[in-house]
Amino acid sequence: MRSNVDNRNNRNNRDNSDNRNNSDNPLTAVRNLGILAHVDAGKTTVTERFLYATGTTHKRGEVHDGTTVTDFDPQERDRGITIFAAAVSCAWDGHRINLIDTPGHVDFADEVERSLRVLDGAIAVFDAVAGVEPQSESVWRQADRHGVPRIAFVNKLDRAGADLDTAVESIRRRLHPAPLVVQVPIGTEDGFTGVVDLLRMRALVWADGGDTAEEGPVPDALREEAERRRRRLEEAVAELHPTALEEFCARSTLSARTLASALRDLTRTGEGVVVLCGSAYRNRGIEPLLDAVVAYLPSPSDVPPVRGTHDGTEQERAADAHVPLAALAFKVSATATGRLTYLRLYSGTIRKGDTVLDAGTRRTERIGRILRVRADRHAELDRAVAGDIVAVVGLKSARAGTTLCAPAAPLLLEPPSVADPVVSVAVEARRSTDTDRLATALARLAEEDPSLVVRTDPETGQTLLSGMGELHLEVAVEKIRQSHGLEVAVGRPRVAYRETVVRGVSGLVFRHVKQDGGAGQFAHVVLDVAPLEADGDGDGGAPTGFVFRSTVVGGRVPQEYVRAVEAGCRDALAEGPLGGHPVTGLGVTLTDGATHSKDSSEMAFRTAGRLALREALRTGVMGLLEPVADVTVTVPADAVGGVLGDLAARRGRVSDSVPRAGSVVITATVPLAELFGYATRLRSRTQGRGTFTTRPAGYAPAPVAMAGDR
Repeated sequence: MRSNVDNRNNRNNRDNSDNRNNSDNPLTAVRNLGILAHVDAGKTTVTERFLYATGTTHKRGEVHDGTTVTDFDPQERDRGITIFAAAVSCAWDGHRINLIDTPGHVDFADEVERSLRVLDGAIAVFDAVAGVEPQSESVWRQADRHGVPRIAFVNKLDRAGADLDTAVESIRRRLHPAPLVVQVPIGTEDGFTGVVDLLRMRALVWADGGDTAEEGPVPDALREEAERRRRRLEEAVAELHPTALEEFCARSTLSARTLASALRDLTRTGEGVVVLCGSAYRNRGIEPLLDAVVAYLPSPSDVPPVRGTHDGTEQERAADAHVPLAALAFKVSATATGRLTYLRLYSGTIRKGDTVLDAGTRRTERIGRILRVRADRHAELDRAVAGDIVAVVGLKSARAGTTLCAPAAPLLLEPPSVADPVVSVAVEARRSTDTDRLATALARLAEEDPSLVVRTDPETGQTLLSGMGELHLEVAVEKIRQSHGLEVAVGRPRVAYRETVVRGVSGLVFRHVKQDGGAGQFAHVVLDVAPLEADGDGDGGAPTGFVFRSTVVGGRVPQEYVRAVEAGCRDALAEGPLGGHPVTGLGVTLTDGATHSKDSSEMAFRTAGRLALREALRTGVMGLLEPVADVTVTVPADAVGGVLGDLAARRGRVSDSVPRAGSVVITATVPLAELFGYATRLRSRTQGRGTFTTRPAGYAPAPVAMAGDR
């Protein structure tokens, strides 16, 4: 086992060689990974222990003390949670590890999305008592969508009620991978002192207060169980890996080399997930986890070449420092030292002073400085190469999702997706003289966080700030107050309602005729408008979206005019007749029409489509949809009755209630408008012991009275 003392002694040598690392350190010795988990599972503590174990820091930071490296923002330290994704870099066993500590709260899921877009691997951290929690499942699904290989770390084995097997079973049941457990804990709860490495069949024991593990033989009391678990691991791997199966059939066992190679292959294909365990707070299990990162997670050269488009054709660009540049900006932040743009380089090389092309806007930008990132601290580099994650200074217009490439070889990469905001607040400066400063601050906020949207209500003239949840907006407003010194008045958050068709109309005839000298406008359309049918997934949500089709025959409406009618109908969806909310959940069929030899045009048919659909919506029966959220509430058993009653009063629909380790986990679907202030109410009903998480669950019909009021 490596010594932390040796690692810290080598720290200065590694730091001084940062500028040489790009040439000395091949792509195979780079790991770009993220830490994913539910709130309070221990992501930031794991990151802190990584930095300490690798000698990057000399003191272990603690979340509760506000001394962690990655939670450097004042709001993160005050709240005790990660809000902003933070990048750090360290070295272990001759490998450079670029690590992003991601938020665990659902309101900041877009930070996780942008991080996953540029990562090659991830560590999923699970609480040994709670197992897979709601946000654990959400970030796991996000990683699935991006095809990011993962290993799992079951944390907090020193807690009362901690159980590795229960946590692993929840991974198998709720996330559906094949968990491949490679360690056995030594001791339970307060007596947890180490792990048995099932690959080498050796014990690693951490003494109280010690930073490194003592390696020795497997304790006699655990030998039989360790052998049984090693056999179970070999059988599980042989079932999934052809080469391992051949050796297992021939020898009835697997060598450590074959087992490690198979685990690496299964991790990178996603067919299995290696599971390790420990206690990050007590610094137990961190070095083996670092070894697993190096052994099992892919390097930039192990992942497929990045794909992009140029002039409508798809192209690939390999992870090679000697091919043209292709980089993706995934985060922008304003600091005291200037505007930082965080980049993942997929190919090529950038140097200070280089000119790069913004592939989206076709504008050139100049690289001022290149920085190796350690949260809020930076080390300057002369250059960065394919596989690096760095920050650059000097880019003026790049945003999250911007592709930077070589001017002579343009390539546009797919940007991270951005979720639609669902909660809004009205913001205004308390002093009229600060109105312009507030507008500038809001624009900078939206630039740094694409999931924040700033707009002006055309009816009230209010400035609305929209985001992913109440906490998201609360953090954004507080950032304006702290960073810009502005006094801001905030109105009650407003949710984004939608309107839908409850009963449509058939055969609506609309003629658009306009003649005021010269060429006129003529368009004749016949529309059927009907609500979309539910997709049958049983989630109880209302169908959303818009479907347009044409059944016109005989060329009565030419195809280009059909497209114009569809465009006009989409224009009409912006405002519904009930309250000016966007319209969704309907299908429109163009059944007939007529044209004029001179006066018909695409503009005329687009206008006819817009006005015809507006008339159809006024004629039919409309309903209001409100956003709903899946809520998971964890409360003490003696408070369940009051919490269930409160959820019912908030029009919540309870779907499940499961006892777990002295508490009860309640799952319900609640209208988002009813969740404002729920955190305070829950704390008062449970004496501060209750917690809850939410995640958007689409839209559901609002009560008739609410629709009538609007």
